[in-house]
Amino acid sequence: MSQDLQKQISTLKYYVTFLSVLVVGLIAFILLKGNDNRFKEITVERINIVESNDKLRMVISNQKRQHPGIMDGKILAQREREAGMIFFNTDGDECGGLIFEGNKNGGGMAYSVDQYRNDQVMQLQYQEDTSKNQRLRGYGLKLWDRSDKFTLGDLIRLDDSLKRLNDTAVYKRTFKKLKMNGFLGMERLFLGKTKSKFVGLFIRDSKGRPRIEIGLDKDNNVLLQVRDTVGRIQPLGH
Repeated sequence: MSQDLQKQISTLKYYVTFLSVLVVGLIAFILLKGNDNRFKEITVERINIVESNDKLRMVISNQKRQHPGIMDGKILAQREREAGMIFFNTDGDECGGLIFEGNKNGGGMAYSVDQYRNDQVMQLQYQEDTSKNQRLRGYGLKLWDRSDKFTLGDLIRLDDSLKRLNDTAVYKRTFKKLKMNGFLGMERLFLGKTKSKFVGLFIRDSKGRPRIEIGLDKDNNVLLQVRDTVGRIQPLGH
């Protein structure tokens, strides 16, 4: 072997050793700094927040990549959802979230708190849309009752079964019965401003029937009404 070739091989060894040390040093630096990463700005389409065991706890996402939700440990069928944050409880099921959307024709925002294994029972919401060249807005706090005997998972499985029957009449009849029995949830309270510009408190009974209305209409007239179970306005006591 010539002396020139030996020198080239020796030089190459030095380069390989130097590069190896440099790479190892960079990796060590990144690992040591891993617990102190700071970003001034980050641009992403979706962020998954997980526990140390990789269990999903929160998703922050744009509309296109939004998580469809999880119930009874199963990922729901893909569906269109708005951008925002979706929360998941320690069992891994969806338990609420914050969503928002809108354009010149309307939009809204909602922060929802879900009942365990069911849909929302409390929601702060804002909605607006255009009707006859008017911007109609409604916003406030809503409360619902949900049944523990008929969960969201039960509803999803029933809905899938009914769709496979391909019978619109049966589908509508079944859901009408579910609603009458309170299995689709009952709105119990709204506190806020309606799209008809009424600001007040609206209370419904356990059957979803309007019973109490207190507030001001768009002309600042005071409204205080109490209704019976069939909707008749009752005289107020003195």
